[in-house]
Amino acid sequence: MKLEVLKQNFSICKINSVTHIDFTDEFCFVGKTDEELSLVCSTACTPRQFIECDNGWKGFRIQGKLEFSLTGILAGLTKVLAENKIGIFAVSTYNTDYILVREKNLEQAITVLKLGGNKIIYL
Repeated sequence: MKLEVLKQNFSICKINSVTHIDFTDEFCFVGKTDEELSLVCSTACTPRQFIECDNGWKGFRIQGKLEFSLTGILAGLTKVLAENKIGIFAVSTYNTDYILVREKNLEQAITVLKLGGNKIIYL
């Protein structure tokens, strides 16, 4: 698997409204359920109004477009990270999956993902 290391620092926030989201941010993931409204964005674009916010995340993107018929890709990657006690926050889009890890765990994550046979590409 080819994984791209994204340059941005990311923040994960719980917000009240989408009103203050900077949708010009290259990376902006919004999730809404009956219990909450969540935002993952570049730290530089974190809105001033939030309920909770957790900074200090780095991201990997699985390179290429993943077909919906493919199974176990995210599970395989997260298993390697979990076995090495590296927590993740995952986000999926129509085309691919993203895995966020704490910035302090980035180098260890890169090492174990390489050992797992993955190719790491720096953007």
